[in-house]
Amino acid sequence: MRKMSVGVLGATGMVGQTIIRMMEKHPWFEVSEVAASERSTGKTYEEVMKNRWSASEEIPERIKDMKLKEAKPGLDCDIVLSALDSSVASEIEKSFAKKGYPVSSNAKSHRMDEDIPLLIPEINHDHLSLIERQRKKRGWKGFIITDPNCSTIHMCLALKPLIDSFGVEKVSVTTMQAVSGAGYPGVPSIEIIDNILPFINDEEEKLETEPLKIFGSEKNMHIHNADMKISAQCNRVSVRYGHMEAISVKFSRKPEREEVIDSFRKFSPIKNLGLPSAPERPVVYKNEENRPQNRLDLGIEGGMASVVGRLRECSILDYKFVVLGHNLVRGAAGAAILNAELLKVKGYLE
Repeated sequence: MRKMSVGVLGATGMVGQTIIRMMEKHPWFEVSEVAASERSTGKTYEEVMKNRWSASEEIPERIKDMKLKEAKPGLDCDIVLSALDSSVASEIEKSFAKKGYPVSSNAKSHRMDEDIPLLIPEINHDHLSLIERQRKKRGWKGFIITDPNCSTIHMCLALKPLIDSFGVEKVSVTTMQAVSGAGYPGVPSIEIIDNILPFINDEEEKLETEPLKIFGSEKNMHIHNADMKISAQCNRVSVRYGHMEAISVKFSRKPEREEVIDSFRKFSPIKNLGLPSAPERPVVYKNEENRPQNRLDLGIEGGMASVVGRLRECSILDYKFVVLGHNLVRGAAGAAILNAELLKVKGYLE
């Protein structure tokens, strides 16, 4: 099978780097173009990344000598994966869609647009029907799909089996988010060393609104938001990778503790689709009283799972638990790749 060619927008940032690393041995896709800001145009990827490559593995050999191009239509590729900063992503992504490119975006710019899917394949792949509405409404040959905020993805993966089994009415979540979530160069060291920052711009709003669209029901190419109340508090902490979330939930029907754990462990809704990046276990429950931990658990399922632990009764709501997820893998690059795989199996990529 011929591999489909992929253009990576924002290829020099932390998410772009992670996409390139994860794509290196992908069975369906192959990076054919790397694009970034105008100031990098014409330089080799290795030259630009000399002091910026953040992974422990070296830059893939086939990528090193690729010339960076400007992030505009004309790239030789079948699909575009966008890791652009939201400050520039909106118009650039729309320009690609207008020219016929499928765009799988990690940026926040179009997540809440009513005709653009906000996708987590294990939860709402039926929302792909919005693509037809998007093309008709905007007159595009191509289209845009988006993945959610990194913290939203991991919270939603943990909530989905609970919603399906017991119904969830209210959620309270407090996050402890890694510095890499702020991108490169990220949070100044003088601010984060020996400190916790109790504010991340727009983060609480994303956690409170994005799940309502994700868990919403699709009917006639429209999404009707879920009826759920979410309260979020977000903090930046001094770890490199991994977002941890302390979550309390109010159920429609309060289950027994073992029923909750069983719902986590049985959750594997897209196993039959054969997506190469899909984790065998999207939600992994850890029994140990001091897990999950960033140093021990971020690599589970290659970083594509949400790791849950510390389930116990809550004296205010019904139950509380902790969720840990890799913010750059499943929370960003891996999510965009998995969404692209979903597009392929659902027939949206030619």
